[in-house]
Amino acid sequence: YAIEPHQDMSELVEMFDPSKISLSPGRFDIEELKGLNAKLIHQMNFQDVAPRLKDMGISGSEAFWLAVRGNLETITDANTWWRVVNGEVTPVIEDAAYNVVALELLPEEPWDMETWGAWTGALKRETGRKGRALFHPLRLAVTGLEKGPELKTLLPLIGREKVVARLRGETA
Repeated sequence: YAIEPHQDMSELVEMFDPSKISLSPGRFDIEELKGLNAKLIHQMNFQDVAPRLKDMGISGSEAFWLAVRGNLETITDANTWWRVVNGEVTPVIEDAAYNVVALELLPEEPWDMETWGAWTGALKRETGRKGRALFHPLRLAVTGLEKGPELKTLLPLIGREKVVARLRGETA
C-alpha cells in the first residue's frame, strides 16, 4: 500500500488485506513519519484537537486552529503561534521607514479576513512595493518569524494594538 494518513482506525481495518503483506523487511523512515504526522494534523478538525490544545494551555478558538494548522508539523508547534497571537513577540525590524508608512495605512478595527488585503493594497499603491519587498518586512515585524500562516488569517487574531506596537519595534 502507498503510505498515507488516516484519521480513523476503522479506515485502516477496512483496507487491511493480509495477502498484501510483503515478506521483505520493513523499513522505518523518521522523516516519512514526520511528514505523515504533519498531514494528519493538517486534516484535523478543531473539535478533535481542542482538548489537546487546552492541555497545553492554548485556549484558542476554531479560528485560531484553522489559521495555524497548515503550518504545524506537531501539535506542540501550535505553542509558537499561540505566543504570536496572544503572547509577547520581539519584532524584527527590517525597514523602519517602511514600517512608519505601514503604521499610517494600518486600517482601524474591526478586522476580518479582508483587512490584510486592504492594508497591503494601500501599501502597494503608496510605496510601489510588491512581492517580498511588500510582505516580508510586515511578517517580520508582526510575527518576528520568517514564515508561517497567512497573515490575512493571523492579523484579526493578533489585533490592532499588538500590530501597532510591533510595527514600532516594541515587544508586544
